[in-house]
Amino acid sequence: MKTEWKEEIRSFKVLDVRKLEGNILPMILHQAESVEVGEGITIIQSFEPKPLYASLEKMGFTHHLEKVSPSEYHASFFRMEKGGRLYQEGSDMPLKPTALLNYKAISDEMAETAVNFWQMIWDRKEGALPQRMKLLLSMSNAVGAGRLRQATRELIKSYALGTSVAELDEIFELFAWNQGIGHFSSEIGPSPLFSAYRLIKEKEKEGLSREEVVQAVMEKFGEANPGVSTLSRLPRKDP
Repeated sequence: MKTEWKEEIRSFKVLDVRKLEGNILPMILHQAESVEVGEGITIIQSFEPKPLYASLEKMGFTHHLEKVSPSEYHASFFRMEKGGRLYQEGSDMPLKPTALLNYKAISDEMAETAVNFWQMIWDRKEGALPQRMKLLLSMSNAVGAGRLRQATRELIKSYALGTSVAELDEIFELFAWNQGIGHFSSEIGPSPLFSAYRLIKEKEKEGLSREEVVQAVMEKFGEANPGVSTLSRLPRKDP
């Protein structure tokens, strides 16, 4: 194993994602999966790509950051060993924080601020609350505020990290109690949130594993679903 891997950074494959739009995270993870042990990849972004660190660490990478300018960061990842990407560990948790990319459209400084705030809340190494519990609390707060898009994302992530259907059943009972039958009937029942919850229950009854259930839910309620995605999309130009 190379110990002075930083000396090899110039030989790494380079991905410059500064001008890319949309959900680029799956593409980066896919590229990282193809990197062999003893090799590396460099990501160039206009802000420090902190959400990548935990995912790639679980895949067996260590990293080095170089700030070239206030709007150019080179994050180099070297693969020390072959690691897995497990939902239960949060390394490949579905529905990454793609909303952070929207701040980049405003300014690089805004994106940097948003990433730092995200890291403080969601990437704390020794937090008192388990991650899935934080996601359930965030989901409940989102429902109370009428942000059902956010609530759907938190539901899926919390389930991927181990939340049981029985726990979700009781939480949805509380939604009916706290939000009222009328609001539940007209707003929550027809929402992607409730549909995702029902699909999770249906797939578990079919005997699918948790990872298989998550995959099935993501096919219908992933970033391609306009009721769930947080990515901004410009209208298509007429040909």
